[in-house]
Amino acid sequence: MSSAEAERAVPLFVYGTLLFPEVVRALIGRVPEVGPATVTGWRAARLRGRLYPGLVPTAEADGPDRATAGLVLLGLAARERAILDAFEGEAYETRPLLLTDGLPAMAYLWRDLAEAMPENWDARVFADRHLTDYALRCATWRAGLADPAP
Repeated sequence: MSSAEAERAVPLFVYGTLLFPEVVRALIGRVPEVGPATVTGWRAARLRGRLYPGLVPTAEADGPDRATAGLVLLGLAARERAILDAFEGEAYETRPLLLTDGLPAMAYLWRDLAEAMPENWDARVFADRHLTDYALRCATWRAGLADPAP
């Protein structure tokens, strides 16, 4: 197994729009097995001018034990991870994190910390105001994507 294949076999921690089954289904055509997960030392920050969040380190003022809740996506095929990687794009860096339960997971970390707002992203506001249209946009994006190599 190559290092890229090994990385893709590790659960994927999600904390933003990928929390929603409608978005995941629009992107990979199914909803994989999920489980609850949290990470400490990171927060899902609202990003300037964007509907989705970025996972950024917590500020010292937030305290080192601040936790961000999310999910882990389990059993993703290499092709599915490649689709999600393409969707997240260059604005995110894929890196390993340790979940609060001590298990490893991969996560999409936001690169440009200057775009992170002081407040956290609100999943309920996103769901109420944007989810339906966002999931449709994801499906349209996926329809135009050439199948990525795993």
